[in-house]
Amino acid sequence: MTKITAAITAVGKYIPEFVLSNKILESMVDTNDEWIVSRTGISERRILKEEGKGTSFMAIKAAEDLLSKSKLDPQEIELIIVASATPDMQAASTAAYVASEIGAKNAFAFDMDSACSSFLFGMSVVSSYIESGKYKKILLIGADKNSSMIDYSNRATCIIFGDGAGAVLFEANKEGLGIQDELLRTDGSGREFLKVKKGGSSFPFKKGEVFGEEDSFVHQEGKTVFKNAVFNMADVCEKILGRNNLTKDKISWLAAHQANKRIIDATAQRVGLEDSKVMMNIHKYGNTTSATLPLLLADYESKLKKGDTIIFAAFGGGFSWGSIYYKWAYN
Repeated sequence: MTKITAAITAVGKYIPEFVLSNKILESMVDTNDEWIVSRTGISERRILKEEGKGTSFMAIKAAEDLLSKSKLDPQEIELIIVASATPDMQAASTAAYVASEIGAKNAFAFDMDSACSSFLFGMSVVSSYIESGKYKKILLIGADKNSSMIDYSNRATCIIFGDGAGAVLFEANKEGLGIQDELLRTDGSGREFLKVKKGGSSFPFKKGEVFGEEDSFVHQEGKTVFKNAVFNMADVCEKILGRNNLTKDKISWLAAHQANKRIIDATAQRVGLEDSKVMMNIHKYGNTTSATLPLLLADYESKLKKGDTIIFAAFGGGFSWGSIYYKWAYN
């Protein structure tokens, strides 16, 4: 019996119009273009400025881009997962709203959050659903409005994050393509180093109470996060290559979470990959958290060939991290 795997058959993306360049940031905080680029690799990032528009707006736009390109009838979609750390609301499903707005009337939908690893972990969930035979068409969307939780007077965090969304359609495949293997990890002891406390059940809003700035925005202890990201992301990549007998010559692409160019470079060097095999768009978008991996696929789609071997990798708050071995399914 031929094994069923989960394979990507279409991609779409959305990035907001407003460009927050390093030059603009120089007028907002004590920083400069050379300092930002040398430490992060980021030149600009996109910000969703319109009042009242959140993560769902970008997710819907990315899904509509995919539907337009693929000519897919949204009523054929059976499940929609929105991977995001910034849902529209605390107690209403963003994915359910996205499904309704794009006309996916026959799909059920839910949100997933594991910080910057959300999309990668979502790929694992999608793979399990499709391999079970229960569902054949699943839409996985990575979307985050990070600007909603950034203090733009804090130069340590405001230079890093941007807004954006990417959508990926997974379908059942019997050619041996798609998701081949995964290695996913978490360590809850790291949650104090990268977090947003406000509004969580341990730190709920109270009537008349005003949260301090330190609790209302992203808090990141950069050195600790950087050290863990460099070690753990490279470690899982190396392990997944080893157990699948993959040498660097057999790898077509590294699609790593776009958090910091130095982290991406360190991961590539650990597995011996040259720059030409490393997907990179952090300079244009910054860290879009859940959206980085699908945005990479959207930007590199025209360069991908059927059978290409891709190693996905991510690291996020929690801590959470992992790697997925994938074979591209179309030209």
